[in-house]
Amino acid sequence: MTEERAEAVATAAEQAKERKGEGHLDKQNLQLMLDVPLTLSAELGACTLTVQQVLQLSRGKVIELEKLAGEPLDILLNGRLIAHGEAVVVNERFGVRIVDIATPAERLSRMGS
Repeated sequence: MTEERAEAVATAAEQAKERKGEGHLDKQNLQLMLDVPLTLSAELGACTLTVQQVLQLSRGKVIELEKLAGEPLDILLNGRLIAHGEAVVVNERFGVRIVDIATPAERLSRMGS
């Protein structure tokens, strides 16, 4: 993102905050934010490893994750939890089907981790 674009987005966000009480976001400011790239990822699971365990990794080694088989995947937007889903295959590529949207409490609990 160019510096001017980033500045315009920041200005639009600031103006949106100021107008929050008005209940609308003006179309020009919204248009500025529509092209902002966001990274969506689906997290299968996680675990904690020591440096020694990482150094012992080799081809074929299985790493056990904290999630149970069948549990929904976490769907993250720029690293923040937004939803839960299930893995699907679409035209020989992996995809994710949204099962539910994360509650505000879930989103807040993930912010610390």
